[in-house]
Parts: sequence; structure tokens; C-alpha cells
Amino acid sequence: MKLWPDISDEEDFERWRSASDLWLPVVIETAQRANVDAVSPTSFKTGTNLVVDLNGAAILKIFPPIYATQFAVERIALRQLNGRLSVPIPRILAEGEDNGWSWLIITKLPGTVGSEVWPVLSEQERLAILGDVGRTIAEVQAVDPGGLLEMQPAWPDFVKRQAEGCIERHRRQGLEESLLSDLPALLRAAPSVLPAEVQPVILTGEWIPENLLLTETSDGWQLAAVIDFGDVMTGWREYDLLGPSTFMCAGVLGRLRAFLEGYGVPAEDYDDAMRRRLTTLMMLHRASDMRGIAISDWQSSVRKLEDLEDLIWPKAL
Repeated sequence: MKLWPDISDEEDFERWRSASDLWLPVVIETAQRANVDAVSPTSFKTGTNLVVDLNGAAILKIFPPIYATQFAVERIALRQLNGRLSVPIPRILAEGEDNGWSWLIITKLPGTVGSEVWPVLSEQERLAILGDVGRTIAEVQAVDPGGLLEMQPAWPDFVKRQAEGCIERHRRQGLEESLLSDLPALLRAAPSVLPAEVQPVILTGEWIPENLLLTETSDGWQLAAVIDFGDVMTGWREYDLLGPSTFMCAGVLGRLRAFLEGYGVPAEDYDDAMRRRLTTLMMLHRASDMRGIAISDWQSSVRKLEDLEDLIWPKAL
């Protein structure tokens, strides 16, 4: 029996990933090769690749050939960041490639996925976590990108590609026509709004509750770990301020202040120019989807992009 299937596109892979009878032999064989116990393997339903809890202490991530770049990026990123942050990240236990497929076995870190508890946290807990997230992003960006600089796309190419598909992407997602009509002007201004030359830093692009592990202590819930580095790239540092701003701060001034203070933004640097850079980057983000903004019924108070900018990033901290 052929162990590794032929996968031609995302739909093929999703069908395979959704059928445990198909992927279970691969998982068992891969774990055995790495001398790791695979006790009742359980897959996670979210994410791009097949992610399986092997034994409560290790996680197996399997990347099909169509996602080979994610394997290469995550492997480099985990090695580059290992031991350099104040919060834990997964550590590589084993890795391999076979027939175009690739895999990582990494440590399973303790904690609860942030998206499960964020809605019920106290406001004080949210402020503390956002401050820690800001500091952790700054720590990541202080690490030398190393081999990640060789991975594509380079930042200028990325911005160009995202700009070219921006309007159609947001139209497909159902963005209001009044906001779509503002996009051409925003895109024309982008070259003068965003820095022409940047010192590339490590970007995960995914600082969202789903990729944060939280733990409850005697002082309340706290940031325990950061996971998922499969979408890492390099580029302009403010790109990684978008996830916490739109999914966690949710237009609440105190949360935004705590997050940016943790990141290290002086109050005088938070100005209209920065706010417009963030709005521009938000529309260009590879996962940009305005339907996910964590502000209840924001559409009712927004008639133009400037209104949305003011809602997410209030004018003064």
C-alpha cells in the first residue's frame, strides 16, 4: 500500500486530511520512524496542514508538497527563535521529508488556546495579556532573521502582489461598496504611506488568539506560549501589529494603549501617519477579511475607510 498519497491541490489535501482512515497509517509510520509514541493520535480541525497530537507531549505537523514552503519556513523560524524569547515556543524534536511530503514533530506546550477563553477574561487580564503580546512581538522582531531573509516573497514583492489583488479579494469577501470605492485611492497612496526601504524583521502575520496559549494563575490568566510559525515571512515591523489590533483590542482604547506600550511605541509616535500605515497594511494583509474584525456591528457606524480606521485605531492614546 502506498503510504504517501498524490495531492494535486488544496481540495485534494482537505479531503485526505478529513479522513482519519487515510492519514492514520502515515501518522503511525512517521512517529515510529522518529521513535515517538503515537498513542491515540488526535487531529486538530483548524489550520492549513495536518496537525496531530501524538501522545499529549508531542505534536506532528505534516505538510503536503503544495505547502512545502510552510515546512521550510516553520523549520527555520523555530530554530532561529529557539531560546530567544521570554515565552515558550515549540521546539523541534524530529523532522523529515519523503516523496515531496515533509513533517515536523514538535513539543506540545501547556496552556489553553486563547480563542477559547478570551471572550470570558476580565478586562484587567486582557490588558495584561495584550501588553505581553506586544513585548513578545518586539522580542521576535529583535532576533536576526537569518535564513528567513532568503525565503520568498521579499517584502516589496509581497506588497506589490497584495496590492494587485486587493480590490477583487475584498469584493469577493463582500466588503461594502462604499468601502470598496475608497480602495483605489488607498492603493495609489500606498507607496508614499509605507516606507520605501525597510529593515526586514521576522513577521508571523498571525498574532491572533488561536495562536496564543494562555494559562490561569493565582494572578489571573496570562500568556503562556506562542504557536504556529508556518506563515512566517520578513518585512516591515508594523505588519504584525494588525492581528492584536483587529482581533483583540477591538477598538477599546485601553487595550490598544496596553498593546502598543508593550510593543514599545512611544505615545508621540502614534500619530495619523502610523494609523494610516496600519489601515493600508490591514487591507493588504494576506489574511485580510473585514468580516473578522472583532467589533460588534461595526458596519453600522462606518461609511468610509477613514471611519474604520478611527474605530480600530482611535486618534489619541
